[in-house]
Amino acid sequence: MIMSLTVESNTVTQKTRDLCQAILDQPEFQEMRKNIDQFMADEKAQQEYQALVEKSEELNHKQHQGVRLTQDEITAYESQRERVVNNPVAAGFIRAQQEVHQMQESINKYLSKTFELGRVPTEEDMEGGCGEGCGCHH
Repeated sequence: MIMSLTVESNTVTQKTRDLCQAILDQPEFQEMRKNIDQFMADEKAQQEYQALVEKSEELNHKQHQGVRLTQDEITAYESQRERVVNNPVAAGFIRAQQEVHQMQESINKYLSKTFELGRVPTEEDMEGGCGEGCGCHH
């Protein structure tokens, strides 16, 4: 029994590695990687992005504490956000992050559905549905 689990585990590991290679071979992935690398090489874009993330967290924290944001805070945040979004390197990084996240979500959805159904899901199985925990049973 232990031997077959090891063999199956090696098969799953190899198939996982094959999936990783297939992802790496996608032209879309190459573009995402290029955008991430450009961002990592641009200290100014990183600083602007990090400042925006920190400001966003600060404002969210204030709101969760029940504190109303002032118009000045909102205007300053929107201005900072515009600077980041208008920086092509930062915008490319944000887009790449979103695409990576979508890819991970799609893969995880297939894996979850496989465990749920006990078989490889069909296209029909993957269509619709509101996500886990919604209760609609799509």
